[in-house]
Amino acid sequence: MGRYYDGDIEGKFWLGVQNSTDADFFGVEGEPRFYNYYFEKKHLPKVQSCIGDCIRILGNNKKILDNFFEKNDGYTDNKLIKLATLKNSDGSKVSNVKQLNAILKWYARYELGKKIHDCIKKNGSCDFDAEL
Repeated sequence: MGRYYDGDIEGKFWLGVQNSTDADFFGVEGEPRFYNYYFEKKHLPKVQSCIGDCIRILGNNKKILDNFFEKNDGYTDNKLIKLATLKNSDGSKVSNVKQLNAILKWYARYELGKKIHDCIKKNGSCDFDAEL
């Protein structure tokens, strides 16, 4: 497997001789653009445990968000605050964007975890890059 560079110039780094940051030598430091993640079957217990944490933290908000997103392809903060009966951890109604984002963070994390879980179950592993 080769390592390539592309953009305004294209080429292949020399195997065993040249590392991917060799252009740093010429006065500009490269910036990483991706995180790479690789999960395999041995990671399933941790993935499942973390999905469980997300579900526990979301509580009833998970069902509310599931129902909302089944009927809506997207959302605005105000629309979601008005239409959904989301609750904060203290039981009060979500009334501002900061409170909403605290809940959506866990819902988005849950969705990512489910994708990872399902991919591992289907393929035996899950490999993906995440942009920075």
